[in-house]
Amino acid sequence: MKALPALATGLTLLVAATGCQKEEITTYRVAKEPVPASPSPAATPAAAPAPAPATSGTTGASMANTPVATASGNALVWTAPPGWTAKAAGSMRKGSYAVKGDGGEADMAITAFPGDVGGDLANLNRWRGQIGLPAVGQAEFDRETQHLDRNGLHMTVVDIVGTGTTAQRILGAMVPHQGATWFFKLSGPDALVAREKKAFLALLDTIKPAAPAK
Repeated sequence: MKALPALATGLTLLVAATGCQKEEITTYRVAKEPVPASPSPAATPAAAPAPAPATSGTTGASMANTPVATASGNALVWTAPPGWTAKAAGSMRKGSYAVKGDGGEADMAITAFPGDVGGDLANLNRWRGQIGLPAVGQAEFDRETQHLDRNGLHMTVVDIVGTGTTAQRILGAMVPHQGATWFFKLSGPDALVAREKKAFLALLDTIKPAAPAK
């Protein structure tokens, strides 16, 4: 009879063990969302180029306030024609005259700069541009200029006239002298400058190097 209580005790422990067993936990594995692959360098859009720095539309405007050295050293002297009125020369001019007439007023400017200032052809084209004429080449330059030799100086002389009812004219002479170029330029209304051509050429005859200082 002692075996029965032992069996009952065993069953009781088995039931207790069964009742105390934890519930089984089920684990689910969820696949991760795939990470997008990084684009290859070839597929990466190129960065937009940086905008180019703004440039000035014209050079002439920027040159307006640029200081230009005038020639120094031994000077040239001349005699102005009667009737030409001397004006203040200013910082850029060696001489300045007003020439008045029925057609208005012409301006005589005498300047001097180191070197050849780009050469005679460039200087002629600069003057042509001032009266609205296009630039020319060497062949046209040779036809539009004449050469004078006065008092040991070689002069390249030009006479150019613009177009239109208010055409302007320039009589000019380029005179190299001791490493500098002197410019004698009479500009103004066509008829007035043409009338003064004889006086202009007479002035060229008087140009000569200044006497050495004692």
